[in-house]
Amino acid sequence: MVTMDEKPVPLIGETRRRMKIRPGQTERFDFEYKRNGVANLLMVFEPLAARRHVSVRERKTNRDWAECIRELVEVHYPEAERITLVMDNVSTHKLASLYEVFEPEQARRIARKLEIHYTPKHGSWLNMAEIELSVMSRQCLKRRIADQETLAKEVKAWEKARNDSKAAVDWRFTTNDARIKLKRLYPSIHG
Repeated sequence: MVTMDEKPVPLIGETRRRMKIRPGQTERFDFEYKRNGVANLLMVFEPLAARRHVSVRERKTNRDWAECIRELVEVHYPEAERITLVMDNVSTHKLASLYEVFEPEQARRIARKLEIHYTPKHGSWLNMAEIELSVMSRQCLKRRIADQETLAKEVKAWEKARNDSKAAVDWRFTTNDARIKLKRLYPSIHG
């Protein structure tokens, strides 16, 4: 099973030189900044192997999603017969995107390897890739990053360190918890 989620990241540059600090002081920034657009991160996370891959994209389009899925199927799991993919139901997250981007034979080959499960509306927290994005935000993105190239380097370093340490998600949401929390989604059987 593989989970997927995405996150926009604002690219923020400095407008002034950084303030000088003395030993023991925390780094200081001027409140002014330059907005350099937004990049989009696509996170693919395999919880059982504690392995993740993050793709840094300029936009959030059907093409970006399709290329990420092609990489998942053809590069990361070329030997897999079937890949169970859990993700949210965003307009770009559709098999039709594969057919818009690739030749029909390639799109069909990729699509046949996928078994897609969408998280319920307002239930994206069920997606473990979202948990990994949250960890990455706290550990890697909690500062100003001015451009997509720097963002890609920082994210790649974070991804490598996290994969090398086999950092896992401590998932504690059980079937019984689901029956309580998601009660409205389960059918009622009255005898």
